[in-house]
Amino acid sequence: MELKVLDRNSLEDLYHQELEQVFSDSERRPLAAILRLLEMGRYEALLAIEDGEPIGYAMLWRSARPGSALLEYLGVLRGKRNGGAGSRILAQLGERYNELFGEAEAPDTGDPAEDDLRLRRIGFYVRNGFRVLNYMCALFGVRFHCLYRGPEMDDQRVQEIHRSVYAAYFSTEHMGRYIQLPLAPGEEIHPAERWLEENEEGIET
Repeated sequence: MELKVLDRNSLEDLYHQELEQVFSDSERRPLAAILRLLEMGRYEALLAIEDGEPIGYAMLWRSARPGSALLEYLGVLRGKRNGGAGSRILAQLGERYNELFGEAEAPDTGDPAEDDLRLRRIGFYVRNGFRVLNYMCALFGVRFHCLYRGPEMDDQRVQEIHRSVYAAYFSTEHMGRYIQLPLAPGEEIHPAERWLEENEEGIET
């Protein structure tokens, strides 16, 4: 398997053809925000190619910490699923990054089918070397379990690095309103209809 770095145009095509079809508005970061991170050198979009054919993708928010990234999206293309491609992509990412953070939606919707899907998603990451951390987060009104694969064993230290990825990008005000990391037990989740971005003047868009 090969991981090919996508340029801006290819990233936009992938976003429209895959992410808009697979992820809900609450789960999907606005394309403008991804492109802004890309221009800052803080984002990497990778297309997984096997036997000359694209089979999946990974999109990562790079941390300032060398070899560390937040895995935002991992996907297998339609028609290529259920063949272990997701695990193979993660294995390749392990050669590229020695430390990966992940966020998986909490199975707390009350819908048995949806919650089972979320539990299986967490189980997939655990089977591929991630561990569920001792803290949770809420991002723009959505609650997540936090995941980690890497050498650091102190969850408090992992939490600090995880939070720093967002804090290096968003203003203090935006962090306080929409990035609840960690989410304290019993803490009320701040509502947000969608992912709200800031422009260079700090105004929400």
